[in-house]
Amino acid sequence: MVINNYANYSSAEQGYIYLWTLFAVALAGVVLAGVGPMWQIESQQEKERELLFVGDQFRRAIESYYNNSSGKAKRYPESLEQLLEDRSSLVIRRHLRKVFLDPMTNGFDWGLIKQSDTGITGVYSQSTGIPIKRANFPEHYSAFSEAKSYKDWKFVHAGGAASGTGSRQSKTPKSGSSNTAPTNPFASGQAPAGPSPFSQNQPASGASPFTQNPE
Repeated sequence: MVINNYANYSSAEQGYIYLWTLFAVALAGVVLAGVGPMWQIESQQEKERELLFVGDQFRRAIESYYNNSSGKAKRYPESLEQLLEDRSSLVIRRHLRKVFLDPMTNGFDWGLIKQSDTGITGVYSQSTGIPIKRANFPEHYSAFSEAKSYKDWKFVHAGGAASGTGSRQSKTPKSGSSNTAPTNPFASGQAPAGPSPFSQNQPASGASPFTQNPE
C-alpha cells in the first residue's frame, strides 16, 4: 500500500515538473522573441555610427590629399591606397591610417566616387540596407536624411562632384600607419582627438547628433 502511494506521488511530482519545464521553455521563447528584434536594431545603429566615423575619415583623408597635392593643379588620389602613402612629393605623407572595413558589408568593397578623370573624391558603402537614422546629421551630411539605402550615404570632399559613381574598391588593403590613430567620436566613453565636423549643429544640450534614438 505504501509502495503504491509513493508511486502515485512520484508520478504526480514528475507531472508538475514537466508542466513547469514547458512553462519555462515557453516563457524563454517569448522573452527571446522580444529581445531579438531589439538587439538587431541596436546592432544596426552601432554599425551606422561606425560607418559615419570611417566614412568621415575617408573624406578627411581625401581632402588632406587634395590640399597637399604638389603643383599648380590640385589632384585627387587614384586609389585608396594612395591615402596611406602619398609619394607625390619628396616627403611621404600619410593621410589615412588604414583602409577601413565597411561595417555594413563587413568587407573592403567600397564604392568610389570620381570627378571626371581627376581621381577619387569620395566613398560610399555598397550596402543596400535601409538606414534607421533619419535625422540629426551634420550640415554637410544633411542629404543622408533622405537616403533610400546606405549607398546614398556618400562621403565626398566638398570640392569634388558626386558624379561618376561606378567604380569599386575590392582589393585587400595594404597596412599603413599614421602619427596618431583617429579616435571614434561615436564610441561611448571616448572624445574626438581633435576638432570634428560632427560637433556642428548639435542640440543645445550638447548631446551627440548620432544618438540611438533615430527619428
